[in-house]
Amino acid sequence: MADQAAVDALRDTVLRGAYAIAEASTIAKLDRDLVAAGLPPSQGDGSKATRAERSAAAVPDDRLHEVAIGLLNQGTWLHMLDRMAVQDLVWAEEQHPKIEKRTRRDIARTLPGWILTDHYQRFRALLGTLFDLGRGGITFGVDDHSLGGQIDRHFHRNEDWTVEQLFDELGAVDASDRRFALFLEGVVSGETVPDEEAQRQLVDAINPVLAGVGLELREMGSADGYPTFELVAIRSRAGRPKQLIFASPRKPDLRLIDAIDNDLEVVDRAEDVLVYDRPIGSDGLRWRELQAWWKDNHQLDDDAQAKRELWQRLGQSLPEDSPPQTLLFMLYHQIYRDALQDLPALLPEVWRHWDPKTVRTRGKDALLQFRMDFLILAPAGARIVLEVDGQTHYASEREVAPKQRRWFPDGDRYAHTMAQTRDLTLAGYEVYRFGANDLRGENKGEVRAMLTTFFDDLFRRHRIAVPGRPT
Repeated sequence: MADQAAVDALRDTVLRGAYAIAEASTIAKLDRDLVAAGLPPSQGDGSKATRAERSAAAVPDDRLHEVAIGLLNQGTWLHMLDRMAVQDLVWAEEQHPKIEKRTRRDIARTLPGWILTDHYQRFRALLGTLFDLGRGGITFGVDDHSLGGQIDRHFHRNEDWTVEQLFDELGAVDASDRRFALFLEGVVSGETVPDEEAQRQLVDAINPVLAGVGLELREMGSADGYPTFELVAIRSRAGRPKQLIFASPRKPDLRLIDAIDNDLEVVDRAEDVLVYDRPIGSDGLRWRELQAWWKDNHQLDDDAQAKRELWQRLGQSLPEDSPPQTLLFMLYHQIYRDALQDLPALLPEVWRHWDPKTVRTRGKDALLQFRMDFLILAPAGARIVLEVDGQTHYASEREVAPKQRRWFPDGDRYAHTMAQTRDLTLAGYEVYRFGANDLRGENKGEVRAMLTTFFDDLFRRHRIAVPGRPT
């Protein structure tokens, strides 16, 4: 029944398009115009309207979709409501990011409406390309009671509509995902707001809301000297972590205690490996939550003691033969000492894969990247991996003389490192690699400056506010 209703709706749309062609055409040119729009010729005499009706009726059900799109592409034959219906039909067959109604309302509540009213004529033109503003019309030739007229009066002149009410009246809250995405992209475009600073203010207001659902307006280029933005999904791992096994530089001893529920037991002593098993929300895992977990697990009463013990325990898990890795860990906490509570926890030695067999035994089928040097769980499901690459990632040691060994470039090892990066990236992780030479202790000041710039930029990218620093 629903399918037949859709067919009937499409046929009505095609019929209205045919009528519009007939109204604009002449008797002599009508068939040519109908065929140009994808309709069959009218086949016979009669009025233009009769011939248009006969042409639309001749379209078989399985061609209605194709003809409707043809009418849409012609640009002028369909009224706005019909155009919107056909557009939504086409977009429904494509993959577009899902934008829930709550997200749309949250965007409306944070959007600086004054920027839109400052550029109102351009904003009004954008609305006319995406929504039907002609509902209502002019009464007694005096007041414009169409939706467009109401927007002019209440949003622009009287300013007694909020942005959220404007969204409601337009139908933006209920619009298709693609239409709403085009609306957002249009709102922040240079065509609508020819002022780069104002464009970026709009983007900065919208993106924190979008980040909560894994989306962002990302700068993709420029047009006529103004930045262009597109709605894209933030690359992130689907789903939320169920448990974190970390702070163990050696392979932990695990046991699957319930294969049906995928329940794991860590056989190691608690001081040898840490397991964070609390829910991780849309804000990621911040130091605040990690510290509270440590405090509760160790039955501590003092926050300062919990912070100190946790930092020491994490530091102890770092490999002794990797001073660069230790330096990165220490500098992160020094740089953000005063803001640490609300920033993502930097988790060392995080286990991604676990296999009871060794890589040597498993051979070429072994999973890549068993353990990550550092993992950050950021807002909107983003998983950020930091790797510190020493010589073992791109070279191998060989004996050149009795009791003498030297390092030589090893293409196979380098290829393995790159394969690890691809594996993580394709799995939805965001990977950043540091060379050990980037983190040399004798250049601590330079390293600190480099890491400060890196983490500030990283946090800006993921809309993580750092007190005292620009967002």
